[in-house]
Amino acid sequence: MRQFIVVGLGRFGTSVATSLAEEGYDVLAIDREEDPIQDITDKVTHAVQADATDEDSLKTLGISNFDIAVVSIGDDIQSSLLATLILKELGVEYVVVKAQDQLHGKVLNKIGADKIVYPERDMGVRVAYNLVTTNVLDYIELSQDYSIIEVLATEELTGKTLKELELRAKFGINVIAIKKGEGEINVTPKANDMIEVEDILVVMGQEKGLDKLREY
Repeated sequence: MRQFIVVGLGRFGTSVATSLAEEGYDVLAIDREEDPIQDITDKVTHAVQADATDEDSLKTLGISNFDIAVVSIGDDIQSSLLATLILKELGVEYVVVKAQDQLHGKVLNKIGADKIVYPERDMGVRVAYNLVTTNVLDYIELSQDYSIIEVLATEELTGKTLKELELRAKFGINVIAIKKGEGEINVTPKANDMIEVEDILVVMGQEKGLDKLREY
């Protein structure tokens, strides 16, 4: 099972860390301040007060053993850049970084960040789902109960029509579009439309129904 580090526990970082933990993943949460560590300590696997720009401190925590890091340091761009550099140098394979703006994002891209997110566009929960769900390509929360996901067609779905799949009857969800190869998008899928290998389904419904589709 993949292990995650979340550096910086503002609203965004806390949302990512707790969402990952709720999905059952091991999460190490790091912040230089004591209060956010106290607030999250019983919600994640480990919570440590440490300076993520201190390479020795991160080495002591065994950072090189983690698969994915999310850097969510607030307004301190220098610390964000330095923490990203250190995490990559210590061998963390995939580093996701919150950027303040496009310029910050460009610099992060130059120093090796694997994915750059902008909080005004990417909710913490959405990022967490993208990290841990292999067949879910995108996740948009419409409300507390309803969401839209893009899901890659699995073997259980391919070679069947929407009518045969009966996704609405089984899970209470609606396929609102089907993305085909070469950018083709069917925005008005019919009951007799066949699901093919590598199709991407854009599906809307309640969380409990979407969860069942993920496991289907």
